[in-house]
Amino acid sequence: RFRDHHAFLVRLHLDHYDQLTDSVGQLDARIEEAMAPFRPALDLLDTIPGINRAVAEVIIAETGGDMARFASARHLASWAGVCPGHHESAGRTKNTKVRPGNPYLKGALGLAAFGAVRTKDTYLQARYKRLTARRGPLRALVAVEHSIITAIWHMLTDNVTYRELGGAYFTQRDPERATRRAINALNQLGYTVTLNPRGATA
Repeated sequence: RFRDHHAFLVRLHLDHYDQLTDSVGQLDARIEEAMAPFRPALDLLDTIPGINRAVAEVIIAETGGDMARFASARHLASWAGVCPGHHESAGRTKNTKVRPGNPYLKGALGLAAFGAVRTKDTYLQARYKRLTARRGPLRALVAVEHSIITAIWHMLTDNVTYRELGGAYFTQRDPERATRRAINALNQLGYTVTLNPRGATA
């Protein structure tokens, strides 16, 4: 039942596919050429969990790769739209929705954050888990985006690679708080907890 008309339609689709593939190849070559001067910066960004080459290229394209135009990491985060807004009323400051920013950079940071929170034993994953319980997953994700853009500013300003703090960073930074949280969690499950320092005799 495959006739000449069907062959014509199939050939039409295959030719269109070949044209699109050729266009994609040309665009990839053009992007590679345009990004050649920024290769060192791309290599630095590639060390951040969650950031791949495509995301790094968007970050460079939108920021220009020059952090001198941003006075601080906070200025860059605000321009990217990953800083929570603040509303002050009667002397009290309340968090509001994030401020609008560069949509393309914000989209790239969103992809990076989604990837970062799925990495194992990393600071960004630990930060996400720590904030999700108190602020919800969406706000926690914005906080991870903020951490990523802050790291980007420092890395490109000082020309250094990403320094991984590890998944146990918050526990090591404040062990007493981590202990209290663990005890409270066990108490809510109906357990009575007695702490004995390691090495202590019964």
